[in-house]
Amino acid sequence: MSEGTSKRATVYFKPELHKAIRLKAAHTHRSISDIVNDAVRLFLREDREDLAAFEDRVAEPVMSYEALLNDLKAHGKL
Repeated sequence: MSEGTSKRATVYFKPELHKAIRLKAAHTHRSISDIVNDAVRLFLREDREDLAAFEDRVAEPVMSYEALLNDLKAHGKL
């Protein structure tokens, strides 16, 4: 990680989580910063994928839960 492009932040971890991250860093020969950056990146990517899925489905018709149940019953699925 390049120091010139990185920003410093103070993050407080619960002791057991900090220990797990330190052990993971030592085991994988990576820095704690790299592991935390990867975890945050993955978390944000999941949000982006969820939002994209919502945008892709915005034009789909909406069905209430009750209507879904009635449809499933009518077609012998429930």
